[in-house]
Amino acid sequence: MRIFYVYIITNKTNHVFYIGITNDLIKRTFEHKSKINPGFTNKYNVNKLVYFEDFLSPYEAIRREKEIKGWLRKKKIKLIRANNPAYIDLSQDWY
Repeated sequence: MRIFYVYIITNKTNHVFYIGITNDLIKRTFEHKSKINPGFTNKYNVNKLVYFEDFLSPYEAIRREKEIKGWLRKKKIKLIRANNPAYIDLSQDWY
C-alpha cells in the first residue's frame, strides 16, 4: 500500500512556503535539502519541513494540496502553528 504526503517546507526565517505532494517524504525532503532539483525551493533556500499530512489515495492528497495552496498565508501559518508552533524541522533526525 502506498502512502501519499502533502507537505509544507519553509526557509530558515519561515517567510517562504512551498506546498508539495509526494509518495516518499524522506526522499523528497532530502532532495530539497540537497538542492538536487533547480527551481523555486533552490532559489529561495526552502528546505525545512514544518508540516505534513498522509493519505491513502493520491486523489485525496492532490485535493488537499490544492486546498492548502488556495489559502491565504494567514491560514497556512495557523495550520503550521497548530501542529508545530516552534517551526521545528520535522525531518532533522531523518539523515
